Amino acid sequence: GSHPESEESSSLLQTAVSVLQSSYLNSTSKYSFQYSQAILVENDDFRSQLKAFARAKEAAGYSQKELEETFAFLLFDNEEEAKKVCQTGLRVNSSSTSILGDPAKGVYVSKYADCLHQRPWCHGKSGYIVICKLIKGKVRMVPENYTTSYTLPSPGFDCHVVRYRNTPARISHFQAFVQSQYYVYETSRGTTTERPRQICPYIVI
Repeated sequence: GSHPESEESSSLLQTAVSVLQSSYLNSTSKYSFQYSQAILVENDDFRSQLKAFARAKEAAGYSQKELEETFAFLLFDNEEEAKKVCQTGLRVNSSSTSILGDPAKGVYVSKYADCLHQRPWCHGKSGYIVICKLIKGKVRMVPENYTTSYTLPSPGFDCHVVRYRNTPARISHFQAFVQSQYYVYETSRGTTTERPRQICPYIVI
């Protein structure tokens, strides 16, 4: 007989893979990656907070486009770290990246599923990707900042992305990584929240 559980996990894997493949920066990536197992993150708190965030911003006059759910990605070397993020949520002070904003006041996630690391992956390496649901809200373009006086979250916005310069035909892997980062934050009453509600871990693969 059929095992509904294995069918369910294989359809989850298909969902996850199609999300990943539709979020590649390079079309050749679909031949480069193999995915073996997907785990759905069942966290009602995160889900209801994502919805609450959407309701609050809708009341504040955000457009449907600003409230649209998209996907973003995080890469971890080991399963423990990936699972931890799914339990505790994505918290500030978790990123070594600081080019778009102060890592102590926001979190970084990748827009592209094949651009998750500052250096290219070597053949045969494996890891865990956390697929997150993200409501970008109001997005502000900011210049890259390589200094230690970090860019602060912008009042009235929810997310920073890098302001594109004219990109040469072939950009370095690091440049691609920079350009694929979302810096996401949530401010409430003048302080930044430790876990922005607009980002919600969804599937670990």
